[in-house]
Amino acid sequence: MIGLSSYAGVMESLTNAAEEQQPSSPLTNSWSIKQESSKNQKTKGVGGFVLVHAGAGYHSESKAKEYKHVCKRACQRAVDQLKAGALAVEAVAAALVELEDSPFTNAGMGSNLNLLGEIECDASIMDGKSLHYGAVGAISGIKNPVLVAKRLLSEAQKGKLSAGRIPPCFLVGRGAHDWAVSHGIPPCPSEKMATKFSLSAYKRNKRKMELAEKMDTGDQTKKRRQSSENENGSACLDTVGAVVVDLEGNVAAAVSSGGLAMKHSGRVGQAAHYGCGCWAENACNMNPYSTAVSTSGCGEHLIRTMLARECSAAMQSEDAHQALLEAMQNKFISSPFLASEDRVLGGVIVLRCCRCVEAQPSQNIQGILVEFLWSHTTESMCVGYMSAQDSKAKVIFPPANVEGFCVTQKHN
Repeated sequence: MIGLSSYAGVMESLTNAAEEQQPSSPLTNSWSIKQESSKNQKTKGVGGFVLVHAGAGYHSESKAKEYKHVCKRACQRAVDQLKAGALAVEAVAAALVELEDSPFTNAGMGSNLNLLGEIECDASIMDGKSLHYGAVGAISGIKNPVLVAKRLLSEAQKGKLSAGRIPPCFLVGRGAHDWAVSHGIPPCPSEKMATKFSLSAYKRNKRKMELAEKMDTGDQTKKRRQSSENENGSACLDTVGAVVVDLEGNVAAAVSSGGLAMKHSGRVGQAAHYGCGCWAENACNMNPYSTAVSTSGCGEHLIRTMLARECSAAMQSEDAHQALLEAMQNKFISSPFLASEDRVLGGVIVLRCCRCVEAQPSQNIQGILVEFLWSHTTESMCVGYMSAQDSKAKVIFPPANVEGFCVTQKHN
């Protein structure tokens, strides 16, 4: 049985802090920190909220500080955009660029190398306001794949091309690279995108593969493959992602990945697939909540379950924490589409929000109630979050044995 770690938090609309410990829920060990307001204080707009992750997998303790720093920088980049009046889709792209530029994440610079020793990246972005989506798969020679995905999204919003042609939303391989360059996104030599970390990992994995292939007996081969999976299986799944809500209540989500280590050339993971890597959808008549989701983990598992869209749909339930637990259990861990898998590896960050009107003695204040959650079946998941009123981002890097965590704050 695969364990499920789940975390939840709420951001609402008030100020003055008072902490309150609550008993754990029947499904997880859960704690909450609740902030309440002074009636004499007026609240002020915060301008939005961002939640980022540096991947669900295994994160070396020796690099924990670097993962925390990059998550903080990504949050700050997004908040800077929000404070400047940018929409959610602009802010979420800014966060992803920061995550892709880090040599410690498996996205953009320093991505995993494939069997041929090359870097091929996947990325996608979705705008909850327009419901447009852009994605690239197996793209090489582009430093920030998410910028290509974002450009595809923005070009599609302009409408049809000449002669009534429908603009693309998803491009792969050489075609994606050439389209990016033709639209002003500068190329980057692939050799410059590899780092000493990704190159050493490639050499190490290649030696292990060569050694495994020399083993003749079935039992020994099976044991070596299992050992390799245990050592590298979750370590290579650190896709990065972010979800954002802006001051107007628009949501957006994005995800970027270098894919599995030693993958076949041309392989495209969940980070590029519609409904699998990310999802964002503003509230409408049928859905009371706006939702944004970004996933991480084994791409094949996430593609076969369309986990991003499944988690988004689940967030229309009243109890977000319970809904996420059930979605991860029923739609992922126990999914019939993954019945043949020994280990189901994945993680999600989720943001949902709705408009709320709070009556006060002097005035009615309309704010945005924002809830943020994350859950994973892997050994660890590095998550950072920040509102536009915060002076700095908060990063949580929970150990594998933490079963649940709940943070509740309020702002508008």
